[in-house]
Amino acid sequence: MPLLVDGRRVRLPQSAGDLVRAHPLLEERARLLRGSISILGSDDATTCHIVVLRHTGNGATCLTHCDGSDTKAEVPLIMNAIKSFSDHTRCGRLEAHLVGGFNDDRQLSQKLTHQLLSEFDRQEDDIHLVTLCVTELNDREENESHFPVIYGIAVNVKTAEIYRASFQDRGPEEELRAARALTGGPMISIYDAKTEQLRIGPYSWTPFPHVDFWLQQEDKQILEVSAYRLGTSLAPGSLSVEERVDEIAAAFPTVSVEGATRRPC
Repeated sequence: MPLLVDGRRVRLPQSAGDLVRAHPLLEERARLLRGSISILGSDDATTCHIVVLRHTGNGATCLTHCDGSDTKAEVPLIMNAIKSFSDHTRCGRLEAHLVGGFNDDRQLSQKLTHQLLSEFDRQEDDIHLVTLCVTELNDREENESHFPVIYGIAVNVKTAEIYRASFQDRGPEEELRAARALTGGPMISIYDAKTEQLRIGPYSWTPFPHVDFWLQQEDKQILEVSAYRLGTSLAPGSLSVEERVDEIAAAFPTVSVEGATRRPC
């Protein structure tokens, strides 16, 4: 039987270098094995959803934490992140995994599930939905209150295994990045797969209205609001996050807290 790569017969003899140049898919998979990143993950998803999109041909993997703020813009960004590595790959397919949300009273989870499925369905490429553990499928009830079953997941980019996960180390400047999320910043990519570097910022946000009011509230009230939308581990630090927002607002005053003025951090 002939030796094939990506459905094409391999011409022998030739050096390993010539073989890789003739079949770029081999180089992509070798780079994947040599890469310094093995696991991608996110947690603290309450009403939020965690999305994993993976190309089975070359292993390119994108993991995203979506909160529903701009799903229409975010899904194409996820698609482009994968396609930048797999446009010329003819074998394999795009596989999607969605996890998160629960039966919340305001139906934010239901809305986000519908948005994500609809936007993926609108894409030109075929996308195979492999995992769907969202909203009512990820819901548990305790003392007449609803909670997510799974708050976080991780994916092994080399084996494609997906499993439940939580993380203690959330990287540099956690409070500053959380402050940006709290004030409604758009989704950004923080990892450059080609250079294998973690890059955060610079970025900007709209002024956070009424931050002084929140800083005057009891810790319990802040924790309840933060945990509902942003997850359990962010809640204990929410006060320091909001203090960081107030600190930045003082350093970069704006004309109107309701305006569209944006200040760099």
